[in-house]
Amino acid sequence: MPNWGGGAKCGACEKTVYHAEEIQCNGRSFHKTCFLCMACRKALDSTTVAAHESEIYCKTCYGRKYGPKGVGFGQGAGCLSTDTGDHLGLNLQQGSPKSARPSTPTNPSKFAKKIVDVDKCPRCGKSVYAAEKIMGGGKPWHKTCFRCAICGKSLESTNVTDKDGELYCKVCYAKNFGPKGIGFGGLTQVEKKECE
Repeated sequence: MPNWGGGAKCGACEKTVYHAEEIQCNGRSFHKTCFLCMACRKALDSTTVAAHESEIYCKTCYGRKYGPKGVGFGQGAGCLSTDTGDHLGLNLQQGSPKSARPSTPTNPSKFAKKIVDVDKCPRCGKSVYAAEKIMGGGKPWHKTCFRCAICGKSLESTNVTDKDGELYCKVCYAKNFGPKGIGFGGLTQVEKKECE
């Protein structure tokens, strides 16, 4: 009997996947927004996906979890990879003398979002991820928050100055914190006479 008014169920969220938003992998259907690596939550496509039974990973996380271990594997010839994958929630200590973490996840959903320590933007207080990070004054900022605190002008590394943890363009910094007096960006003598 045909499936009227719906489609297959998503392998991640179990909701109906309609044809226009469907991605198939290993005979299972996914929403485009649910087609993410189970470990690092990166968006996947047909060139970056690696499937293991009912789980989907990016090729990097798949290699860390299921690839060969030891000297010379994973990082190029003759290299020793010390990356254990702990920051991605991968338990790779197979056969290791260290005690392994319990195999039962605290969240029953394998596709649940992993919590990762992420830098916070000083301006808005929200998490700053690598794709949107700009460093200024020794702190990470969103591209949209990387603006002058006074005039709101978008800043670049060539015109940014910082004072007390806040960012300013060079013009606003000079006007508000630079030297005062004639010839230092303040009022000229003509302007001073007009003000009197």
